[in-house]
Amino acid sequence: MRPAPHTWSPPGLYGAIVLLVTSLSGQSGLIVEVPEAEPVVGRHRERLDASAPLGVPAHITVLFPFVPPAEIDSGVLTRLNRLFAGISGFSFRLGHTDWFGDDVLWLAPGDPGPFRALTQHVYQAFPAFPPYQGQFDDVVPHLTVGHGHPVGALLAAEEAVRADLPIEARADAVTLMTHESANRRWHRVATFTLA
Repeated sequence: MRPAPHTWSPPGLYGAIVLLVTSLSGQSGLIVEVPEAEPVVGRHRERLDASAPLGVPAHITVLFPFVPPAEIDSGVLTRLNRLFAGISGFSFRLGHTDWFGDDVLWLAPGDPGPFRALTQHVYQAFPAFPPYQGQFDDVVPHLTVGHGHPVGALLAAEEAVRADLPIEARADAVTLMTHESANRRWHRVATFTLA
């Protein structure tokens, strides 16, 4: 049985963010890719997470939305490189599932602190880009498995995913991805190695 709904997101608001991620042009975001999770969540994300078929890998978001693609230049890339070079990589464990409302199934890192710190460092360096446009008081680091599908489909995915938890992973880099026009795939623009 799924846990009680998490209080992070009012009903429907996460869906608005998902719509923003999957349909608007001129967007970018910073993510920690989690390839260790792909064998566990990949097939579920392809069916249940609209961003997966658009080229977004299993990930935990560091900052979204970020600088519009047309404004990403060598100066922005240099600032990001310097910023992330001063932050140590870290190991983490995705040990349990959780929910935002009834429509978003996600995996939770055991210690969200290092992800929150990454987000805070980037936001301090780029204060014009608050996480999720400042819509949430508390941004919860998470890896989305599925959203916006019938609860039964999400519950079946949750049961399958739980059988393969925990997932041990490592954050050694942050990836900058862009989406430049509606109905097109997201692309990796740069990867910044953590110290």
